[in-house]
Amino acid sequence: MNGSSPSAAGVEFNGVQRHFGDVTALAGLDLEIHPGELVALLGPSGCGKTTALRILGGFDKPDGGTVSVGGRDLTKVPAHKRDMGMVFQAYSLFPNMDVRTNVAFGLRMRGATKTDRYKRADELLELVGLTGTGDRYPYQLSGGQQQRVAIARALAIEPTVLLLDEPLSALDARVRLQLRGEIRSIQQRLGITTLFVTHDQSEALSMADRVGVMRSGRLEQLDTPENVYRDPATAFVAEFVGAMNRVAGRIGDDGDVVVLGQRVPTVPGRAGTAYAPGAPVEALLRPEALQALPDAGGPGEISERTFLGSAVRLKVNLDDGQAIMVEAPSHGTDLPLGARVGLKVVADQVVVADPGTTPVAVPSAA
Repeated sequence: MNGSSPSAAGVEFNGVQRHFGDVTALAGLDLEIHPGELVALLGPSGCGKTTALRILGGFDKPDGGTVSVGGRDLTKVPAHKRDMGMVFQAYSLFPNMDVRTNVAFGLRMRGATKTDRYKRADELLELVGLTGTGDRYPYQLSGGQQQRVAIARALAIEPTVLLLDEPLSALDARVRLQLRGEIRSIQQRLGITTLFVTHDQSEALSMADRVGVMRSGRLEQLDTPENVYRDPATAFVAEFVGAMNRVAGRIGDDGDVVVLGQRVPTVPGRAGTAYAPGAPVEALLRPEALQALPDAGGPGEISERTFLGSAVRLKVNLDDGQAIMVEAPSHGTDLPLGARVGLKVVADQVVVADPGTTPVAVPSAA
């Protein structure tokens, strides 16, 4: 993470609760965002991530707990006095205003002169790659360009905190990929403290300094993208972030898991419960944590082969009825459909879960 700007402020949620009737949206959320840091909240629908963002922005009120920015308690401060910039999924631009006036709107509300606010608007349009578009109207811009205008408008007031609520989900895949890189670059350049809510794993992992995975109003894990992916704190995180196989196994006498005929250490402190030796479990193995090897007498057969560019994903049907996905570099992986294979676990350690528990439903990253 780049250094934060001198005006950057940290954010703290302390025991924040929010209930909607019998539904608990936030169950005592504790979250700290460091000055200048971008934290992405990731999780399934209804996990509480958007509620947390709305409470930070002042658009909703908690039933308990506090929210502070820069050490100042803002829990009861109205939204228009919180000095925050907001970018929504829908661009929310004023259709009757040209681009320059849209960007300058917040400055107008703060009493800035027309000269100063238009100068600032043109500077920000240059920052987001829209130099020369100030006289156009929103309908004359593409979706990606309109979202850039929305970002410029949010930044115009020099907010203490930037809030991004699914800002890319309405865009097509190519524009989404380009714009997420641009948003991250701008955020780092300005050093602005940012909370980013998304359902897209690739966005969270590629843009954030830290990712918070939420479930049922609670943080399951808050860590760097690398640690969330490689060292998940719970079975839920392991399954929600990235593709995952559930493979039947059992606990060995030394606490390791015996899976696919091999003994593999379990992740320390990640098993969730203490399993007795011999207990049946399911090992959670990512496709790249497995290797398919030619073996005429092997326990599996390749039933699908999907080319992914730099990698190939193989579906291996085991004789015991399990179907397992294996991912390998596309160069040198020439196993054909119908080939009999053996499977080798190449992970140093694995997360285990109770057998038969419901797998996590992961939304498409479309």
